Amino acid sequence: MRQLPDQTRRRFRARVSGDPTGAPAWVRNIATVGEGPGWFEPDGVVWRVHGDISTLVGGVAALLGQAAHPLALAGVQSHSAYQEDPWKRLAGTARWLVVSTFGSAQLAEREAMRVRTIHARVSGADGRGRPYAASDPELLRWVHLAFTDAFLAAQTALGNDLSARFGTRWADAYVAEWARSAQALGAEDLPRSEAELTEALAAYDRVLEPVPAGLRAFLQAPPGLAAVEQRFYAGLAAGAALVVSPTVAPYAGVPGRAVRGPREQLRLRRVRWQLRALSLALGPYSPSEEAARYRLGQAPAPEWAAA
Repeated sequence: MRQLPDQTRRRFRARVSGDPTGAPAWVRNIATVGEGPGWFEPDGVVWRVHGDISTLVGGVAALLGQAAHPLALAGVQSHSAYQEDPWKRLAGTARWLVVSTFGSAQLAEREAMRVRTIHARVSGADGRGRPYAASDPELLRWVHLAFTDAFLAAQTALGNDLSARFGTRWADAYVAEWARSAQALGAEDLPRSEAELTEALAAYDRVLEPVPAGLRAFLQAPPGLAAVEQRFYAGLAAGAALVVSPTVAPYAGVPGRAVRGPREQLRLRRVRWQLRALSLALGPYSPSEEAARYRLGQAPAPEWAAA
């Protein structure tokens, strides 16, 4: 397949990173701050899940899941400008993910401190007077569960098969290893296997509430997209609707992964083709992973290093 034109490729990376170069300062820090491996083994299961193009679908599914918790949603609505600048919010979430995954231990610890500092300022009460605090271990736990489940489900349904590389229990390894990132923020009592993750999510059924219709519409078609971007994002949203946890799906107003009839299977195949085409066009590694490989002496300097 012919590569995407450089301009289109740069535009995509600038969109998801929040930086015109596609390599903001926090990506460059992955290459230059600290030495050696970080929290996660290079080319280990966390690297491979978070380096897979299926994370684009997992991210949308994670937002749907997190928004089903009324206090998590209240915190975002009251302390975030996501409606005015959704891409800035997306870039902020991407920063935590990629720095924790690919950064050195020193950089990951520094990033965790930055996020904890932000969380310390996020507190209040929702529309029913229920108090919330972003630093609450229980609320952090929910955000981590929704995130982990969404990325795991997207990888399973749409990403590269990891069984040959990591064995049939690779999902358990991912859940256990990725828990380290949430512990660094203050989350507690985290699952260590796929089965424990499913059980932990189901226990929140009594807490969850329907995601507001306006937010669902926003996540299905965020503003500010060009026509070609709108079509691409529509595919991501369609895939996300089919990987959401059965616990979350009724509250998010989507089928979830419990529904897999012929129509849903066809839709997932289309999303796979879409993601595979994008992956071939962008190349095997994201700028963040390229930066990590450079730090580890596994790759030459990234293009942006010469700029």
